[in-house]
Amino acid sequence: MTIDHRARNAFLAFICTVALAGCNTGGNSDLNYKTAINQHFKAFPACIWSQPKKFPVQAATADDAKTEGYDALTQEGLLTRTTAEKKVFIVASKQVNDYDLSETGRTSWAPDSSQPGYGNFCYGNREVTSIENSTLGTNSAGAKTVNVTYRYQISNVPAWARSQETQTAYPDIASALGSSPSDKATLVMAGDHWEFAR
Repeated sequence: MTIDHRARNAFLAFICTVALAGCNTGGNSDLNYKTAINQHFKAFPACIWSQPKKFPVQAATADDAKTEGYDALTQEGLLTRTTAEKKVFIVASKQVNDYDLSETGRTSWAPDSSQPGYGNFCYGNREVTSIENSTLGTNSAGAKTVNVTYRYQISNVPAWARSQETQTAYPDIASALGSSPSDKATLVMAGDHWEFAR
């Protein structure tokens, strides 16, 4: 007794979906597109600062714009704060706060491999929630491509990024966590699976 090929393929697709829940077989399916995009963003998390920073840093206590963010991270246990006096002129000085990574902060710190001593606090990864549309094509090298429009959320968010103080000090975090934005991606077929191209 032979098994109908369509039934067999449907069964294999079902097993792939249920058992592996993330296999990227190279087929033209939303699941494979999601898997390729999610895989890419595992290496590119959402972070607090657009550019890496180096600690320790110093900020004038009167400079609310700078101290608010650092104080929120201090309150969440990621930074330590000490107050000092800095000479500005021979006869004048100002109060400053020195901020450095705490022991807890070091475990959450994402070092920048291209700049020793620099890094960032990252608060999660993009996770595709839906594929809005997709258009198949071919690139100049003859490889199969697909242009995808997708919606996503930020997943794997640590407790410190969910705190009201952090989100007040860093409104971009509140915005990122409170919305379901859309974006576009181009995927290219690499062997037997899709890869994120741009």
